[in-house]
Amino acid sequence: MSTALILIDIQNDYFPGGRMELVGSIEAAGAAARLLAEFRKASWPIIHIQHISVQPAATFFVPGTTGLDIYPGVTPLQNEHVVTKHYPNSFRDTDLLEKIRHAGVDSILFCGMMTSMCVDATVRAAFDLGFTCTIAQDACAAPNLTFNGETIPACQVHGSFLAALGAVYAKVRTADDILEGIAAGRG
Repeated sequence: MSTALILIDIQNDYFPGGRMELVGSIEAAGAAARLLAEFRKASWPIIHIQHISVQPAATFFVPGTTGLDIYPGVTPLQNEHVVTKHYPNSFRDTDLLEKIRHAGVDSILFCGMMTSMCVDATVRAAFDLGFTCTIAQDACAAPNLTFNGETIPACQVHGSFLAALGAVYAKVRTADDILEGIAAGRG
């Protein structure tokens, strides 16, 4: 069984000073960086996802801005794949599935930004494609959202989406739990 690490949209616009700052993005990137270091050490498959907005009214991930650059703490190495996408689902109109299948992967560990949008859409698609999915809950971040005039705090948004994904689509674990499992040979 081969597992790939997919880092979704860990890009500058989601961090302080960016155009779409998420709550907890720095902490999430730190957890993602620890997972990334372990996958690099083991020479396991790593794929970075980079969202580039193509909508005329886009306010973040705009071409020509530093906001769409991958965050320095998880910058891809030259031998790591970077998949560019234009939709929340990282599989839509990309070669992600081809890269995963070429690597012989049947299990995927996800981390990244936004839990409530791109992480959700990509994990559901991966499950539907037959992959075993795990989400590093503390290596993901979400925004505060508004619904019917009420602000829903990011921690509730994050928790609600992870609870839904964890019911059917993925195992939801902390980065430390995942790293302990790897060290003990349990993955």
